[in-house]
Amino acid sequence: MRTLYVLGLTAVLMVSGCASQRGESFVLPGYDFSSVAKVAVLAPTGTVYNEAVKNQIANMFQMELMRKGYACVERTEIQRVLKEQEFQASGITSDVEAAQAGRILNVPVVMIVSVPEFKEKISVTAKLVRVEDGIILWAGDGSGSTGKTASTFLGAAIGAAAGAVLGGGDTNDRVAGGVIGGVLGGVAGNVMAPDVEQQFKKIVREKVCKELPARYPVMPTKK
Repeated sequence: MRTLYVLGLTAVLMVSGCASQRGESFVLPGYDFSSVAKVAVLAPTGTVYNEAVKNQIANMFQMELMRKGYACVERTEIQRVLKEQEFQASGITSDVEAAQAGRILNVPVVMIVSVPEFKEKISVTAKLVRVEDGIILWAGDGSGSTGKTASTFLGAAIGAAAGAVLGGGDTNDRVAGGVIGGVLGGVAGNVMAPDVEQQFKKIVREKVCKELPARYPVMPTKK
């Protein structure tokens, strides 16, 4: 049984480490991105329901925008202003709704983020929308696989094996220990673990936002 536990743990590490990625983006030709003084990243929509995870994802996109030279509205300020105006920001899916939120926030451009898949496969899309007319200035998407579902399954199996070993005593004790361990293992597998977070960041930076135009052209460094 102890051998099973070790082998199972090895399998989880191997599966969670495997990942494949793809991505593409499009930009409005001729648009002067230096005119974008400030951007507000709205709450992500899609298959992410945990508010903490939504904020985590939004912060990833804020970091990429700032990396490209844009100023961003603080997340807590966005939530406060929209709440004061009784605007439901958690379900913004259309460009028109995004533009309405941007007018309330008094910003020229908003970013809307959607996460259609967040299981074994992660897929993310993002758009910059001009507030004055709802025109899409830039759109990007990216995806990758993390082995999250497989990790959950194997985590439960490992938990069950460990619980059975640690349960000791008679058969009933071992069964109870196995059930409890399996549940805990499954729960642990479903958490946005550090490796999943890193994979998500990698998708955002290297796939979704890779071709996001910088606010100002990057000047080549002199040698």
